Amino acid sequence: MSALLDATDSQMAALAGLVETLRVADQTLAAMQAARDGLLAVAGKLAIDIARQSEHPDGGDHAIRSVAAEIGAVQRVSDRTVERRIADATLLVDQFPTVWAAQGAGRLSAAHARVIVDAGAHLVDDAHRAAYAAVMIPLAEAESPNRLRPLARRVAERFLIRSVDDRHRDARSARRVWMTDSEDGMADLHLQAPAALVHGMFDRLSQAALALRDENRRASRAAAREGTEHDGDERTVDEIRADLLTDLVLTGSPSGHDTADGMLGAIQAHVDITVPVLTLIGGGAADAAASPPAELDGVVPVDADTARVLAGSASGWTRVLTHPVSGQMLAVDRYRPTEHLRRHLRVRDQRCRFPGCRIAARKCDLDHNHDAVTGGPTCDSNLAHFCRRHHVLKHHSPWHVEQVHGGVLRWTSPTGRTYIDTPPTPNTVVFRQADDVGAMRDTDGAPVMNDSEPAGTATGIWARIPVAAPF
Repeated sequence: MSALLDATDSQMAALAGLVETLRVADQTLAAMQAARDGLLAVAGKLAIDIARQSEHPDGGDHAIRSVAAEIGAVQRVSDRTVERRIADATLLVDQFPTVWAAQGAGRLSAAHARVIVDAGAHLVDDAHRAAYAAVMIPLAEAESPNRLRPLARRVAERFLIRSVDDRHRDARSARRVWMTDSEDGMADLHLQAPAALVHGMFDRLSQAALALRDENRRASRAAAREGTEHDGDERTVDEIRADLLTDLVLTGSPSGHDTADGMLGAIQAHVDITVPVLTLIGGGAADAAASPPAELDGVVPVDADTARVLAGSASGWTRVLTHPVSGQMLAVDRYRPTEHLRRHLRVRDQRCRFPGCRIAARKCDLDHNHDAVTGGPTCDSNLAHFCRRHHVLKHHSPWHVEQVHGGVLRWTSPTGRTYIDTPPTPNTVVFRQADDVGAMRDTDGAPVMNDSEPAGTATGIWARIPVAAPF
């Protein structure tokens, strides 16, 4: 029976109107995204023109970074994201103008255009790109992006001059591993590598996971027949596959790549974790609800049980003292202090201090805001963490930064706009509602103390912990 069999004429008319409105909305959205791509391509050309005027030896790289930083700051997104968007927009507008025009007319979506451009990115001849686009645009008007992708690869192959073997040799140099944070204390690990190796890795993990699952089932059946106790393993194949990969990476030895003195085998995995003390010592559901969770790298929440296991394996902790009302960091200390100032700034900054950047502080450079060579002191009020990209941007572009107070940085862009970057709030316990604390900020965006509140500190702990095996 049809799901809409009982719908009235007026309901069907409303549905038809809704569908048509959504079609028009999607066409408008595609046109606006095409317009944005055009503007981003113009921004990229402007940066290159500026660099050419001064004959800058980097070919415009720093100019594009500076322009991307300006756009990213005003849009409240990472400048890396903007730079990628500029590159993608330039490729679409300059090399596939008919595809860009079709998107601007609402004939195909940004997702369709991306599929066409990705598959045709290796085409080096303008005539071949135009012929390829002429074939793909009508197909894109009739197919979804997922269905279009294999068709685009097939059509592009007709016009490619270089063989797939040659292209694969180049593509191998782009192999990499990266991660993205997910929800509920989880994260994703990604691998870009030759397809044969990736498929082989997945097959081996799958075979091992299936073998382990079958063995667990046999043991459970045998225990049931004999009437004996058996702690059954109820993990799914996906869970076992993930656990096997984690175990292999964290505990396996890289014998095929190690040095003569075993340097690689001696390397351990480490994570940075911050745990509020009440979370660390709490034992019940009520305590867990009242205390904030631990955090990995200042970003990803970690469950209390995992935090306690890691705390028990840490050789030392940095104690973080915070204001009990505002949560602002007051000081850090340690029983055996080493590099006290670096630890203090790592805990304060947590990540790169350029607006919108989330590179962890442990991966950043510690920079003098007022250069040391011109008299800038080496102290917490003149130091901040910048990732290498924004460290270079600060020194090789008109971007300027000054530290106001309390770790608050004021950035001034090449066009004169100012952006305030405030140190992230430490992962700690505060004794006032969040909206009250949010109001306790001065005109620079820095948290301020309320003298009427009782003095004291709340406490959390932070440490860099070796991770040897899954738990």
